[in-house]
Amino acid sequence: MAEIKAFKGMRYNVSKGGDLNSLVCPPYDIISDEQRTGYIEKNPYNIIRLELPKGDDSRYKEAGDTLDSWLSDGVLAQDEKDSIYVYEMEFTANGKKNKLKGFVSLVKLVEFSEGIVLPHEETLSKAKVDRFNLMSETFCNFSQIYSLYMDENGSVYSMIDGCSQGTPDMSIADSDGTIHRMWCVNDPDVVAKVTAAFADKKLYIADGHHRYETALNFHKHLVAEGKAEQGDLSGYIAMMLVNIENEGLVVFPTHRIVRDLESFDAEKLIEACEPYFEINQAPSEERMRAALNTLYFDGKKAFAMYTGAGKCYVMTLKDNNAVKEFLPEMSDAYCGLDVSVLHNLVLERIFGIDKENMANQKNLTYTRSLSEALEAVDAGGADCSFILNPTKVEEIRDVALANEKMPQKSTYFYPKLITGLVMNKFAERK
Repeated sequence: MAEIKAFKGMRYNVSKGGDLNSLVCPPYDIISDEQRTGYIEKNPYNIIRLELPKGDDSRYKEAGDTLDSWLSDGVLAQDEKDSIYVYEMEFTANGKKNKLKGFVSLVKLVEFSEGIVLPHEETLSKAKVDRFNLMSETFCNFSQIYSLYMDENGSVYSMIDGCSQGTPDMSIADSDGTIHRMWCVNDPDVVAKVTAAFADKKLYIADGHHRYETALNFHKHLVAEGKAEQGDLSGYIAMMLVNIENEGLVVFPTHRIVRDLESFDAEKLIEACEPYFEINQAPSEERMRAALNTLYFDGKKAFAMYTGAGKCYVMTLKDNNAVKEFLPEMSDAYCGLDVSVLHNLVLERIFGIDKENMANQKNLTYTRSLSEALEAVDAGGADCSFILNPTKVEEIRDVALANEKMPQKSTYFYPKLITGLVMNKFAERK
């Protein structure tokens, strides 16, 4: 099944680059222009200059030139030995302290149709073009794909946990208070045992669909151009691999904001939804959140609608087979998702927001912030918003196993992997 291998990671030389805390950054797709400027002002060697170049069409070449310069000056250097990199995050979520531990290695790129690496969300083409252009000039993975695997007896976790009991080789604390630790493991026996353990495993992408598809397309492009062969390192990508049963896995919901509809009438909307949902008005935001939390743990399919002026409506699906009746070709796992219920029964059938509209975010935008979802309506910039419960990890697995993809922005794994602890340079610039 999944083919993984150790690699010579590219890492910062802090004696040249400075404090590691000032060199790393969050994922590129959640960083604003203002934040990007702040990272560079803090340290001109911050990885954001490579991961998220700005400017005109020459920005990708500039990133490649910058990378060459930093390697030449010793700011960045590749490890001498093939290694896997045990990665632990210690964080607080929902008022609870958590630890999540996995490891970074290379994973062979394969088509999703082979059923070895499985996606769970749809992707956007614009993001893939950007990543392809960056890869064309740098030949690097600056950040890792975040993937899950099944490890029922905990054997893989036991091995990597045993390698990471001493002082970490790298440790930083991010702006959210999450502590990121990493241990470099180059013992050949340990590496061989860990890689062998994946011979019968599938991988489920949690975060990084765009980058995975782009890396696969880029490798095929190099092969077609005669610049790479099958088996070259361009045919692999760096991944953070985490046991799907890990108690530290946290998934946050992504809420929906509906705006700019030709006509919106809350009362008519509620009336149109009543055949499918039991609808109860919650007297406050706090009561709404409490109701959704109870329904979540009771296994009910539910979400809330906010129409402004403090009006919250908790909507619970009456018939769990309602979506299946409209999408008989889709799996029970897909039809049972809260986001599938919302998208199919409400956004598409009642609002007329089709999948293309959703992909282009014409009438639908997304936010992880509950306050932002509510304030957008109260400020008059949106017609209504839908507040969701988080997708369960087992639901993500089951949809992927059915060879299906969840709607865009169905999950938000927390915390995000930090960028800049270890990177994969898979080829020289061509």
